[in-house]
Amino acid sequence: MNVSMKVLTVTLGFAGALCVSSAIAAPNWSSVPAKDVELFYPGQSSWEWLLTPSEHPGATKFRGGKNCFACHNGDEKNMGKLIASGKKNEPAPIAGKSGSIDAKVQMTHDATNMYVRLVFAPGSQPDAKQDKEFATKVTMMIDAGGVPEVARGGCFAMCHQDSADMPAANGADRTMYLYKTRQKLTANGGGDALVPADALAKLKASGYSVEYWQARLNEGKPAVVENGEIFAKREETKPTVVSADASYKGGTWTVTLTRKLNAPGMVALAPGKTYTVGFAIHAGHTNKRFHYVSFERSMTLDGGNADFVVK
Repeated sequence: MNVSMKVLTVTLGFAGALCVSSAIAAPNWSSVPAKDVELFYPGQSSWEWLLTPSEHPGATKFRGGKNCFACHNGDEKNMGKLIASGKKNEPAPIAGKSGSIDAKVQMTHDATNMYVRLVFAPGSQPDAKQDKEFATKVTMMIDAGGVPEVARGGCFAMCHQDSADMPAANGADRTMYLYKTRQKLTANGGGDALVPADALAKLKASGYSVEYWQARLNEGKPAVVENGEIFAKREETKPTVVSADASYKGGTWTVTLTRKLNAPGMVALAPGKTYTVGFAIHAGHTNKRFHYVSFERSMTLDGGNADFVVK
C-alpha cells in the first residue's frame, strides 16, 4: 500500500539506537496488550484478481461473503514467500527479498489521543532503489464503516489491475482508489472515468473513503509524517494531524503513530463504533506496490468484539 512535514527531534540513545521524539508523552506500553500481525508480500494481487475464479482459488468463497482474513489467517508467510519468489503474481521479483515481516501491534488511547505502536524487524532487505529518499515506510489505514469492501478485503479494495506497476497499468502512474468512484469496473480495473461530481459528493458524504497515516523513516534522520485519504485517488490532506515517534535498535524499528481522537477532516474515533484497520510496510527502499501488507483487522474503542479493543 503508498502515504506538513512534521519536524521531530533526534537524539542518539545507547548502543547507537536512533530515537525520534515528538512533544506528546508516550503511553505506558508495558500495560498495553500486543497483537501479532503478519504482513506479507502481495505482488500484483488486486481487487479484480480476488474476484476472478480462474486466477484466485478462493474467489467463489470471497464472492459468497468470506473475508480475506477469515480464509487466510496463518497463511501469510507461505503466500508471501511464494509471491516474492516470482512464482505467482510477481513478474518483477526483487532478488533476495523476504516474503513477510512480523509486527507486534499495540493500540491505546487517552481522553485526547489515539496511539498505535508497531514493533518489527525488516530483516536483511535488498536495496530496490525505487524510493530514493526513504528506506522504510510504515502505514496504517482506517475505515469507519463506509467502505464495505475494506472490511472484507482490507487494502486489496483499493488496489486495482490498472494501478501503477500492475498488469493493466499500461505505463499509467495511477494511485490507489475506491471502485465506486469509477463509472465502470472491469477485470482490468476502473480506469480514469469518474462518476459525475454529484455522485462523488454523495459517496464522500456517506463516509465512502479510507484514511491513512504514514511515517517515512531513515536511520539517523527525523521521520517524515503524512496523513491523507483514498477515495478517487490516494491524496495527502493538510494540515498534518498525525505525529510519529520512532526508534531503531538492533535491527528493529519501534514506531508510534499518534493523532487526536477528533482531528479536523479525519475519521472520528469514538466508543460504540467498529472500524477496519490495516497495515503496510515498505522496506529496502521500495515504492508503490512493492510493500508488505496485512489482512484486514477490526477495531473498537473501550469495549466490544474486535481484533483490537482499544482502551
